Amino acid sequence: MDHHQFQGKDIPHIKLDPKMTIEDLVEVFSRSGFNGRQLGEAAKLYAKMIKENATICLTVSGAMTPVGFGGIIKSLIERGFVDWIITTGANVYHEDHFAWGLPVKQGHFDVDDMKLYENEIVRIRDVYIKFYETLEAEDKIIQKMFGKDFPDKPFTTAEFCNLMGKLSKEKSKHPEKSFITSAYDYDVPVYISTMKDSSLALNLVIQRLQGKVYNLDFVREIIEQAAILFNSNKSGIVEIGGGVPKNTAQQTGPLLDQILGRNDGGQDYIIQITDARPDTGGLSGATLAEGKSWGKVQDAHEGTVTVYADATIAFPILALYVLSNQKSRKPKRLYKKLDIFYKNLSDDYFKKPSKSKKLKKKIN
Repeated sequence: MDHHQFQGKDIPHIKLDPKMTIEDLVEVFSRSGFNGRQLGEAAKLYAKMIKENATICLTVSGAMTPVGFGGIIKSLIERGFVDWIITTGANVYHEDHFAWGLPVKQGHFDVDDMKLYENEIVRIRDVYIKFYETLEAEDKIIQKMFGKDFPDKPFTTAEFCNLMGKLSKEKSKHPEKSFITSAYDYDVPVYISTMKDSSLALNLVIQRLQGKVYNLDFVREIIEQAAILFNSNKSGIVEIGGGVPKNTAQQTGPLLDQILGRNDGGQDYIIQITDARPDTGGLSGATLAEGKSWGKVQDAHEGTVTVYADATIAFPILALYVLSNQKSRKPKRLYKKLDIFYKNLSDDYFKKPSKSKKLKKKIN
């Protein structure tokens, strides 16, 4: 469509009905304007990704699990609407509190943090976490999980989270209250984009001081992530916030094209919910269209939607829409296919001369 012409859908005089469904509400959004329209279009694009059986990556930054949103992620996994995940270590760490029944409560944002410190309460905006009963208890759980019995060999964060899901399922009080255990059940790889920047990594320090060495194979996992894109007919990302998880998912395109010399073109679809501005030059606010210049997305004009909104408001609407009107998909179980995907990408690289190889030969 030529957006420089006076054409498009009519703006309706919106009427709300007490009997409206989430589908009705999203339709209202999509036929309005501004970020309401963007949210409606994002919900419909997510449904399209599901219908086309795209391989869907969910990226999660910020503090989404401390406010209970791990339950939403769990539902999406179990319906087959999320095939792999990239998140922060903090979201994985705090999600495990719910599985083990460790207290997390609503608090308040307008408080004296000196008093909270004296009362051994840790604050994330208006969410309270007990220092000893929750954080220290979780620390001991993590230390035991990844102590002397953890394999002494190079590992990826997907392997780390898979083992965490397995042990939480077998030993925690409420394994049904964790998307990490569901990821284990459904073979959904969960990558932590910033492993050392979290309490998960802090809890490996004691064993390290006692001589145990942890070898994170970060290069293998970025190859695995690109291999998922390489082995997918259609591929998309749902980005909650920005940050490193966003870039980790989007850099799969440049790895295939810029580094390995292919011409795949990046993701078919990307949805982002963010409150970051694009004019500061930061990655979190960078437009999805800008990503086309890097080869992160197939098209700068189609298949992408950015919603400028608080993710705690927009994400539940997006998720409930597809949960309400899309049939469950058969799990892709990517975790068990990572070795095959890796080999396919490796074989392809060595089998076909890449653009970079041809260029180098020409220059020499």
